Amino acid sequence: MNLADVQALMEELYGPGDRERGLPSTVAWLAEEVGELAQAVRKGTREQQLHELGDVLAWLASLANQLDLSLDDAMQRYVDDPP
Repeated sequence: MNLADVQALMEELYGPGDRERGLPSTVAWLAEEVGELAQAVRKGTREQQLHELGDVLAWLASLANQLDLSLDDAMQRYVDDPP
């Protein structure tokens, strides 16, 4: 699955509900999931880390969809001119 596929899946599964929830709530959920990932990295199992990585990616894709931005485009700078 590539990043465009992730965004398409999130749109199919959750798009209308995510847009109804709005950007501020989506950012809050993403931040919460990043916190859960940090905890899983510190104290969790490999399975918990994988689970939380998936949650972060899903919320990031939702945010990108709501902003009408492509994660592929966002990552292109790392191909063209890595920071």
